[in-house]
Amino acid sequence: MSAPKVGDSFPEGVTFSYVPYSPEKDSLTACGIPINYDASKEWANKKVVLFSVPGAFTPGCSVRHLPGFIDNLEKIKGKGVDVVAVIAYNDAFVMNAWSKANGVKNDDILFLSDVGTKFSQTIGWTMGERTARYALIIDHGKITYAEKEASGGDVSVSGADVVLSKL
Repeated sequence: MSAPKVGDSFPEGVTFSYVPYSPEKDSLTACGIPINYDASKEWANKKVVLFSVPGAFTPGCSVRHLPGFIDNLEKIKGKGVDVVAVIAYNDAFVMNAWSKANGVKNDDILFLSDVGTKFSQTIGWTMGERTARYALIIDHGKITYAEKEASGGDVSVSGADVVLSKL
């Protein structure tokens, strides 16, 4: 698949790695067990906001990108969004710790690992070995918004405020 465009179908066979939220594993130092998350199946009949960051715990991602989605989560969900998910090249343990460090619980936002950047490579949106910074809106299997930042440090087309305006 080349770069996604509005009207494209979300690809089949997209799987991420993920540590599900668990109250008994709520501590930052507690480790859950990663599972495969079949995004193609899970999102087939849902409205989804997926945003990608180059790396968990990095300044641009932790200061400029993720907080907008946390702060606007209720507004985004109020537009009929069933799932908000963030992906990065980091492994599922790091993504889980990043979720906890930002106070996100109950899988309000899914923190998913794009293992080996497989999905991002498939759509051609990587930044070297890392996932690029981008956002997709998927509505019942169809892409309704797809934009990649021109520069890894920019948050102009993939931020929560822009995504919210496209819902």
